[in-house]
Amino acid sequence: MREYELVLILDPELEDEQTSAAVDRMKQYVASRGGEVTDVNPWGKRKLSYPIRNRTEGNYVITHFRIEPAQTAELEATLRLSEEVLRHLLVKTED
Repeated sequence: MREYELVLILDPELEDEQTSAAVDRMKQYVASRGGEVTDVNPWGKRKLSYPIRNRTEGNYVITHFRIEPAQTAELEATLRLSEEVLRHLLVKTED
């Protein structure tokens, strides 16, 4: 398994419960694929550098997890289809 860092920018108009639910779904996805979430760090609302889908702010959430590399493509496809995710960035961290 490899270690990854995932930065999620969620829609700022989501309620706190909806934001928590979106993060929980991501955690469940990783766990159901044999991975392990090691850290979740919510940064809260931040101003975006440029508008995304007519939004000037976003809820930032940084997560660290371990998962098999073959599972990351499906995770990213799921995040791309999610309406509540404005942007995401998945990077492999150094061992």
